[in-house]
Amino acid sequence: MKKKQVKDMSVMPEGSDNIVLFHPYVSELAKTSVMETLDSRWIGQGPKVKLFEKSFSKKFGSNSPAIAVGSGTDALHLSYILADLKPGDEVIAPVFTCTATNIPFLYMGVKINFADIDPETMNIDVHHVRQLMNQNVKAIICVHYGGLPCDMDELQLIADEWGIPIIEDAAHAVGAKYKGVDIGSLSDFTMFSFQAIKHITTGDGGMLIIKNKELVDKAERIRWFGIDRNSKQAGIWENDITEVGYKYQMTDIAAAMGIASLSEFDNQSKLRKELFEAYELELSNCDRVKVVGGGFSDREHAAWLFTVLVEDRYKLQKKLRDNYIESNQVHFRNDRYSIFKEFTDGKVFPNMDKVEDNYLVLPLHVRMTLEDVKRVCDVIKLGW
Repeated sequence: MKKKQVKDMSVMPEGSDNIVLFHPYVSELAKTSVMETLDSRWIGQGPKVKLFEKSFSKKFGSNSPAIAVGSGTDALHLSYILADLKPGDEVIAPVFTCTATNIPFLYMGVKINFADIDPETMNIDVHHVRQLMNQNVKAIICVHYGGLPCDMDELQLIADEWGIPIIEDAAHAVGAKYKGVDIGSLSDFTMFSFQAIKHITTGDGGMLIIKNKELVDKAERIRWFGIDRNSKQAGIWENDITEVGYKYQMTDIAAAMGIASLSEFDNQSKLRKELFEAYELELSNCDRVKVVGGGFSDREHAAWLFTVLVEDRYKLQKKLRDNYIESNQVHFRNDRYSIFKEFTDGKVFPNMDKVEDNYLVLPLHVRMTLEDVKRVCDVIKLGW
């Protein structure tokens, strides 16, 4: 595939007049909790990690086991191991996602069958998923782009027909619901990200919710070099290591931030959704702008990204930037990258092609106000 030249749009600095695309939110409670943790015995993996796991699972995972790790990528890799994916196995994954979704398959020797997107949502196209299914496919990976859940009923139907798990990449989707059910309570494995600019941040971190409780002990061992850490802390040091593990644990410093962020989540989520809805209302009569992922009555958007489809995207980006407003693309189609070449040669993704040059992400974060949204939309409505 011919690679397209990417226009330079450097990160906009903070400033009194600037509306930046993203901004982390770390509360005073989180800062205090971190300082208290630094003065405690445990700053690595300790009791706060366990408390964060239980609290997160209770809120989003219907009390299914939750495993806290150092990043969302760690959580994805861990889920792929727990799903028993082996060299030569195949998976179906979206072509449009953060590379973190698909890079672990390269570690594992797993073949990726890339699926096109649904242009209305930029989520995985369930019809293409069905076309790609074969007896070698051992898992379906879906990504809830921007915070809008995928068509989980259809994906689950396909997975059940073939007897394989669904692994949800919910990096964007903490707090999202599908038909009234929390994302985190639906599938075999669900990953969440706590990277700096996510709804809940631990600086960096991740969580994996696992439906099968029998996999928890294995997950905890793999997270810590393959060592039975619980036995070790109970004074038993001679345990054998029988499987390859990684250093994927979360620290209590990070968990302290996560616990504080979780306690404030409902208020932050409410504000994000108010901003999202304000964008929708302001742009509802703008003929040159189409909102991605809006207007679904059967699913609740987590409002991590507000994405629009526009013509002459670069002109609009430039106009916004001239008015001290940052915008950009978030993630790129993975078939652009040389590391995935063996899985993409000769493949076509017509829906991705259709929106590739048109999608644009507008600012959305809890440091914004409704007046900021209006300012962004006023610039857009004046044309470009």
